[in-house]
Amino acid sequence: MCGIVGYVGARDATPIILGGLKRLEYRGYDSAGVAVVNGNQIEVRRDAGKLSQLVDLVSKSPLKGAPGIGHTRWATHGAPSVKNAHPHLGNSGRVVVVHNGIVENFLELREELTSEGVTFNSDTDTETIVHLAEHHMAGGLSLEEAARRTFNQIDGANVVVLISADEPDKIVTARIGNAGGVVIGLGEGENFIASDIPAILDHTRKVIFLESRQMAVVTKDSVRIETIDGGEVKPEIHTISYDAVSAEKGEYRHFMQKEIHEQVRALTDTLAGRVDFQEGRIRLPELKLTPELAKRIQRIYITACGTAAYAGMVGKYLIEKIARIPVEVVIASEFRYSDPIVDENTVVLAISQSGETADTLAAMEEGRRKGAIIWSIVNAVGSQAMRVSDGSISMQTGPEIGVASTKAFTAPLVDQYMLAILLADMRGTLDETNRRELVADLRLIPDLAGRVLDREPEVEKIAHELKDIKGCLYLGRGINMPIAYEGALKLKEISYIHAEGYPAGEMKHGPIALIDEEMPVLCLAPQDPWHEKMISQIQQAKARGGMVIAVATEGDELVAGMADHVMWIPKTPWMLSPIITVFPLQMLAYHIAATRGLDVDQPRNLAKSVTVE
Repeated sequence: MCGIVGYVGARDATPIILGGLKRLEYRGYDSAGVAVVNGNQIEVRRDAGKLSQLVDLVSKSPLKGAPGIGHTRWATHGAPSVKNAHPHLGNSGRVVVVHNGIVENFLELREELTSEGVTFNSDTDTETIVHLAEHHMAGGLSLEEAARRTFNQIDGANVVVLISADEPDKIVTARIGNAGGVVIGLGEGENFIASDIPAILDHTRKVIFLESRQMAVVTKDSVRIETIDGGEVKPEIHTISYDAVSAEKGEYRHFMQKEIHEQVRALTDTLAGRVDFQEGRIRLPELKLTPELAKRIQRIYITACGTAAYAGMVGKYLIEKIARIPVEVVIASEFRYSDPIVDENTVVLAISQSGETADTLAAMEEGRRKGAIIWSIVNAVGSQAMRVSDGSISMQTGPEIGVASTKAFTAPLVDQYMLAILLADMRGTLDETNRRELVADLRLIPDLAGRVLDREPEVEKIAHELKDIKGCLYLGRGINMPIAYEGALKLKEISYIHAEGYPAGEMKHGPIALIDEEMPVLCLAPQDPWHEKMISQIQQAKARGGMVIAVATEGDELVAGMADHVMWIPKTPWMLSPIITVFPLQMLAYHIAATRGLDVDQPRNLAKSVTVE
């Protein structure tokens, strides 16, 4: 989820680009860079870290000229560093690129280019794009045609922007799939490109949005849009009337709501480059897992805090069911004080959005001290948790602005499902037929997520009826029991309403005494192996006068006949159901909080990353 800005016109591009990148810094903040055409050459400035470091660099070593392109990076391939920062130059120094997305076939392309004598100067997939374009231009193609051929060679969802010193009057850009947006701003004698509206609102309010598989050739006086295959496109020009802060949120009231909806893209990116649907296999190269290591593992400890710990509880079900390895989930703040039984055949798997959570890092250190294999699932590439790990999986969700985690909860559910399949495959505990079926189910997830999110208006209506409740019980069983915990946490975090998640089977052992006509009971009752047990729980709650809100599979008339309110989900393979059942709970908590007029994105007493014990 990187930030991109481009400018072509009579003014110096650098101040415009840096100003635009500042507006987009929330989209990526591990490195930044800018490139401009100065006379007959391209000049580049890049630095690791936040945008302010690039600004300082440019103040000491100024850049003049146009057109220009700039980028703030959220790393997916290659750790945050100067060499991996965008823009990336080709070997001739005549073509430069910025990019948002993942080139799924970059290893294959890199091997081909290297065999032809191309030198790679970074660890990124992005660099393959500029070398391809440069190769085609060396063969006599224009920038536009070289770009078009390049766009057809790269797989995956990508946004690409290219400029060349040989054609210094234009920028070529394309949107391929759902890697993010491309906004083209229309000016007088100048035009702009950005990955999001706020970057260009200081300069124009007239914009064009590129759709998937469209490309644009932008000069100071013209914008021409075609399909990547060369078809004519007549774009619609939109006039933007809202301010920059609102523009960052787009059509959404809060960042949390935006991030709930970004989960479709985040889940797509989580799968990208890792799932081979044709072969029915999982690839997690950064984990550095070998068959020998997989067979050596005797136990896994999953350690995390808060939302990440609940994700780990789902992971326990998945890894034990699929890979048949014993798993324990230990809250990170307790792990190092519990004297865990750990040796060289034990994996300590840490889950953390920031990769800087103090308790989680301490748990990893304790595992290391006892000789364990250290793995991590982290959103922030290059964070300490990732650096100290023997192997890692990046969530690839992009930055989360809202304090209450949403997309950084669902992504590790998918990551752990993929990990379970890979472990089982390497250990020989999964036959080919079952492996292919499990892998094929992953293809369903982005569409299922989108279908649930389309039901947001129905969830909002229920939220309005519940906005004044004083407390709520969340009940789940089996693989969806942790989702009850997570749903209750979301309500507590942002609505300040007391809520408790319970294993539904434990209700009769005490908590059922709380149920009366003033106590809503939220029951997770998808059609999974525990469905009949949850039906019984709904009946028990209704018998004691409780209001029942159910999450149920579409068409479940039994639940519909008993519950006071139902939040529907599509039929989902049961081992992937937690990814889908949590969406209604996120939306419910969000809309209750928003209806109560609370600060959804920055709830009281909470911070995004807890870096002290």
